[in-house]
Amino acid sequence: MDWLVNLIYYVVPFVVLLGILVFVHELGHYLVAKFSGVQVEAFSIGFGKELWGFVDKSGTRWKISAIPLGGYCQFLGDGDETSTTSEAKALTEEQKKKAFAYQSPFKKLLISLAGPAANYVFAVLIFASIFYFIGKIEFPPVVGEVVKGGAAEQAGILPKDRILSVNGKKVDSFTDVRREVELNTEEKVRVELERGGKVIKLAFPLQYIEIENDAALDKTETRRPMLGIRSVNVVEVQKLDLNVFQALRDAGIEVWNITDMTLRGVGQMIVGERGSEEIGGVIRIAEMSGDITRQQGILNLLVFMALLSVNLGLINLFPIPLLDGGHVVIYLIEIATRREINEKVKDGLFKVGFALLISLMVFATWNDVVRLFNRWFA
Repeated sequence: MDWLVNLIYYVVPFVVLLGILVFVHELGHYLVAKFSGVQVEAFSIGFGKELWGFVDKSGTRWKISAIPLGGYCQFLGDGDETSTTSEAKALTEEQKKKAFAYQSPFKKLLISLAGPAANYVFAVLIFASIFYFIGKIEFPPVVGEVVKGGAAEQAGILPKDRILSVNGKKVDSFTDVRREVELNTEEKVRVELERGGKVIKLAFPLQYIEIENDAALDKTETRRPMLGIRSVNVVEVQKLDLNVFQALRDAGIEVWNITDMTLRGVGQMIVGERGSEEIGGVIRIAEMSGDITRQQGILNLLVFMALLSVNLGLINLFPIPLLDGGHVVIYLIEIATRREINEKVKDGLFKVGFALLISLMVFATWNDVVRLFNRWFA
């Protein structure tokens, strides 16, 4: 029966969660395409063999496919699901008016941006709904994850430890912990934490990394102390009486902060200040969604969905061919030069992008497998 329990707690929430986010993303593409006069031939959640579907009045085939790891909108004239090959030359003149390949670069740009934008709007709506109906989310000073090789791991800090004070200063949120750590001037940082009802006092040196700042275009590097912990899917609610506009405003700020934090993390990986073992894939998402389902509640799952929605939108904006961001770069170049990029050049770029994405997926999956192995057998 263990396999059935794991199926319910890990596979089902993952499939539902990813399906919702993919639907939102592709719905953004679909709505802007329809508004722009482009015919959408197929709207699919998943890839591969169709499991279920129907055709609406406009001729769009809505379907659920066998491999639940993404989705796509296939436009009139597309030769495949990724819209990287074209059969538009075989269309009639009337059909070409509704084919994606024959639209202006500006329309193509809007359609490409609509998917990531939909993910961002969805995340804002989730946070705003939580803020308005339930209360303001706070990230308490509870250790969600310990960075491998970091100062906290070496000191013996464990996930689920609740930090009570840093250098004698009481902390009420994860932001307080970060602030007190950055203000630390002593040789060792003093941390008081609670674990299993017991109070533990630790004193240990911090690790410092170089963080690049860009103030008034004067790039400088600052050594920043790091405790080596993260707040992962641990949330508490502070009841506040917010109106709709305040909830939307605070939700927008929350989404911006998540984006900023994610970009900083990616930048630190690129320059080698943060380990690439932190890159995770679909197995990691399934693991985290399952853990939340088993150990926490619907609120934490909604917050996790919003976080994933922001990350899905942001990653798709990266200027990598095959991703929306790669298409955006191409259309911006075409708008600026007022000429279409050669099809052979585009084809070459898409092949490079495909190879890069496959490499990243393999690397992320390897990290996920190693993480699971360590979790089960370490």
